[in-house]
Formats: sequence, structure tokens, C-alpha cells
Amino acid sequence: MFTTRFARTILAVSLCLLVSACSTLGYYLQAVQGHLQLMASTRPVNELIDDATTTPELRQQLEHASAIREFAVRKLALPDNRNYRSYANLGRPFVVWNVFAAPEFSVDLQQWCMLFVGCVNYRGYYARNDADGYAGELQAGGADTYVAGIPAYSTLGYFNDPLLNTFMRFGDQEVARIVFHELAHQLIYAKGDSAFNESYATAVESEGVRRWLTQSAPEKLADFAKQQKRREQFHRLIADYREKLRALYETSLAPEAERRLKTERFAEMQRAYADLKAGWGGYGGYDPWFSQPLNNASLGSIALYTRWVPAFQALLAQEGGDLPRFYQRVRELAALPKEERTETLDGLLPKTPD
Repeated sequence: MFTTRFARTILAVSLCLLVSACSTLGYYLQAVQGHLQLMASTRPVNELIDDATTTPELRQQLEHASAIREFAVRKLALPDNRNYRSYANLGRPFVVWNVFAAPEFSVDLQQWCMLFVGCVNYRGYYARNDADGYAGELQAGGADTYVAGIPAYSTLGYFNDPLLNTFMRFGDQEVARIVFHELAHQLIYAKGDSAFNESYATAVESEGVRRWLTQSAPEKLADFAKQQKRREQFHRLIADYREKLRALYETSLAPEAERRLKTERFAEMQRAYADLKAGWGGYGGYDPWFSQPLNNASLGSIALYTRWVPAFQALLAQEGGDLPRFYQRVRELAALPKEERTETLDGLLPKTPD
């Protein structure tokens, strides 16, 4: 049964059909159809838990997810609504596949402007073939592209987002991470600033998981701290080489020379990752990412989620770990013009030694 929000979405797309400037009708239609199919397959969590045909494994997963959902409200001051109180098994490993793109000689991701959410640095498809097809079109035009499977996304409160098999399969800690991240988006969202939105939600996610483990499984905190350390080192590696490439692209070298040096920089990054792995005792959690073609778009896809995480962590520390006060500070940042917001966040980043 269509809700008012569904009706508004269908109306928006229908109006789009009448606007000559709307050149991405196929994209909007696949997005609406994909989401409607997703919502049609959902069932309330409580109903599934009480259903005798639900497998014991799924019942336990749903019970744990429900506890995580309540923790998000009671301990993290995240929205208390109908999101993540239903479940859908999509029968596939990812809910969408995001296409990232950047020019051959730039580390800045391309933007696409969408209904409702404003401009973002990726374009999502419900079918892998559609994502690959669009990435191929961009590549043919000379762009670096990267296609990433995404286990969850937020509709920012337009719909009641469900728990999905695409992330439930990874275990409770991943469920907590994603639920906290996506609910953070519903609380605060700055249109047209993907790096701000994703860095803020990632900071909330990390702090939320730490607090959740402290309460529910303190014996796992040391492991979590080790994961976080490796994650920070991985992100620092990506950021360092992204800046090296940015400096390269700002030179006036001939394209052939620039292309050769670009290849060398990515080879250097692969070697630096091998050194990191050695320091991690051989841990290879980031091997799948490094096994794919490395380019400006794949680098940008990582930077998008982490650029200002340390700045938001510093902001939370300034507020003594008080999340409601932190959210208010983030709202104030979101209300600023983008350039002023960026300058403020840069000022919050920890200073690195010369």
C-alpha cells in the first residue's frame, strides 16, 4: 500500500517527465522501481520473530538488531522512528552499486544532482549490470571510474528503511555500525556536501559502536581498537597518496609524462600497503579493495567517507562526549555556507608535525 511519501516520490518523478531539463529519466525510474521492490519485500521485525517458520539463526539476528536499534535511541540520541524495525531479504549481496567517477588527471570526484538529496559524489543502481554500463560510458569519455557494492543506504526519512540481509550477514558489529551511520544521516544532512555528511556519520558510527561494545561485549573492545587503528592507517595511506596525486596533477607536464607518473604513484601505494600489512601481522582485510583497478575514482570513494572524521571526533571531544550537544554543533556547521563549513572543519583537524 502506498504511503504519502511514496505518492510524493511518484509525483516528483512524474513531474520530472514533463521537464525538458531532466535528462536522467531512466536513472530516476530504476531508482523508484528498485526502492518500491525493496519496500514490498519487507516484514515487521516483531512479526518475523514471532513467526514459527523463521529460522533460529534469523530470529537471533533480528533480536540482536532490535536491541541495537533501541541502544541507538536510548544511548546515542538517534531518531526514534520506524526505521530498521522491519526486515527484507533481497536475495543478493548488495542493495545498490554506486558508481564513482573522476577526471583522468584530478582527484576530485564528479557530482550528480538528484531530487531530494541535492548533489552527491556517486550514482547508485539497483542492478550491477546497470552500474557497470554507466561506468563504461563514463570511461569511454576518458574518466576514471569505480563501482562499489553498497550494503545499505538511507532515504533520509522519506521512507522507513529496513534491516537488510545485505548487511545482517556480516554480524552484529556490522549491523550496529550501519544502523548508527544511517540514522545519523537522518538526524543531520547538508545538501550538496557528501564529504561532510559521510565523515560526520562515520564519526557517529565509530563512537556508537565503541559505546555499544562497552555495554554489551567489553571483551571485544581491544579487538575493536585494533580494527580502528588499522582502519585509520589505511585511510591515512589513501589520503597521503591522494595528496601526492593532487600535487602531480597541478603540474604542467605533458599528458604522457603525467600518465606515467600517475601509474608509478599507484604502484608506490601498493608497496606501502604491503608494508602496512607486514606491520599488521599479515592482516589482509583491505586486500579486496587493492585487488581492483586503482585510480582517482577509487581513491575518492574512500576519502569521501573519512576526510573530516578526525575533525568531528575533535568536535565531540570539545563537547565532553555529550552527543546531543555534538549534534547541535554539527547542525550549526551544516547551516553554514559550504566554503565556511569546510574552513571550520579544516581548522578542527589535528595538526600534523612538519
